[in-house]
Amino acid sequence: MGKITGFMEFKRQEEGHLAPDTRVKNYKEFTIALSDPQAKVQGARCMDCGIPFCNTGCPVNNLIPDWNDLVYHGNYRAALETLHSTNNFPEFTGRVCPAPCESACTLGINDDPVGIKSIEHKIIDTGWEHGWVVPQPPTTLTGKKVAIVGSGPAGLAAAQQLARAGHAVTVFEKSDRIGGLLRYGIPDFKMEKSHIDRRVEQMEAEGVVFRTSVMVGKDFPATVSNMARETIFPEDLEKAFDAVVIAGGAEQPRDLPVPGRQLKGVHFAMDFLPQQNRVNAGDKLKDQLKATGKHVVVIGGGDTGSDCVGTSNRHGAASVTQFELMPQPPEQENKPLVWPYWPTRLRTSSSHEEGCERDWAVATKRLEGKGGKVEKLIACRVEWKEGRMIEVPDSEFEMKADLVLLAMGFVSPVQQVLDAFGVQKDARGNARATTDGEQCYQTSAPKVFAAGDVRRGQSLVVWAIREGRQCARAVDEFLMGSSVLPR
Repeated sequence: MGKITGFMEFKRQEEGHLAPDTRVKNYKEFTIALSDPQAKVQGARCMDCGIPFCNTGCPVNNLIPDWNDLVYHGNYRAALETLHSTNNFPEFTGRVCPAPCESACTLGINDDPVGIKSIEHKIIDTGWEHGWVVPQPPTTLTGKKVAIVGSGPAGLAAAQQLARAGHAVTVFEKSDRIGGLLRYGIPDFKMEKSHIDRRVEQMEAEGVVFRTSVMVGKDFPATVSNMARETIFPEDLEKAFDAVVIAGGAEQPRDLPVPGRQLKGVHFAMDFLPQQNRVNAGDKLKDQLKATGKHVVVIGGGDTGSDCVGTSNRHGAASVTQFELMPQPPEQENKPLVWPYWPTRLRTSSSHEEGCERDWAVATKRLEGKGGKVEKLIACRVEWKEGRMIEVPDSEFEMKADLVLLAMGFVSPVQQVLDAFGVQKDARGNARATTDGEQCYQTSAPKVFAAGDVRRGQSLVVWAIREGRQCARAVDEFLMGSSVLPR
């Protein structure tokens, strides 16, 4: 692959970034993509390793050595075709995927892995710049109609694949814009929404119909149902369409049941992040949640918490602190022990670099305030012994907190949607559906399928794309008896 001795000659080169004091002044992307010569060198580092573990480390099974070699030889168009053969939206994954493929890279056993994600980013951006990404409408229509509930990465991937197979696809989205958490969860500084918009244009040209501000289901709380202009009952979809795919994601956030939770100034991350994305899109919001001049405490050490940190810095927070319940991971993983699997190690995001105090093995005991508004957080140190969390004696401390953001992950899909369709659920409240066998991705409800986080639980964008693609093949087989769509 690439240059036979390239992995011995060249070092990994990371993508560049604008300086933190510059990038926090706006919500634009700040990553500087590789130049053509830099991408060539990174492609040259790909080894002829015999068994490309990166392929299986990648949930969509990207043909990584193939397009690394094509980039090394400067054949970007063929590289784009190879990339698109497994991934509908590499501009999404090239920006927000944590790159489990790189953890599986053979070169990573005793050196820095190949910069796979940066090469993917380079390929797709080059494709858009040269006009190579064009609609691929079907040559024949099947006369079958499919409804997709949810327009996140799983729903979009399923919709595009099914439309290209000749089915009439309609995507229903409860929000006013397409994209799901790609649109209203991921901050613009990580992925600008123009990337979603041009994919929507491509898919519309391929025959996909998008309907926004439509809630599918019933018995929603008023706070939820007020989001949409229209409500459609599942039985109406099942009558009007030959198949239905539920791809609504996992949107039920994990709460923090401590005294003081009801105080003003304590919010879920997904109450905070979407508002800024809406403002960036030109919406005018009344009483937007802002971190300006406030002491912000983010509870949860994952990507959503990191996004809260970056957004708070751009608001001009007085201070930002992030707590994690688990112990601080090691700075470097034990590669011989964990390779080629995703390692547990300390990860510092670009948002952390912009300004944030981080602390681990911290549990929140209560929140206190005056006049119904939070003013401080009372926490303690904890130890983990035999899988049990134990409070460290005399470790209680308090911290000033004007804004507390809960970013502790998501526990399940919105239950009203699954209940309305009457699908069976697993022990975690996800839609029960297998990923293999003759009825893969099919739920217990007739002609109703499920894919993405609504089926597997909270996960990555790349896993959602994989499930959307595989579900599309299952739906095509269900409708037509066989399918030429790839899994």
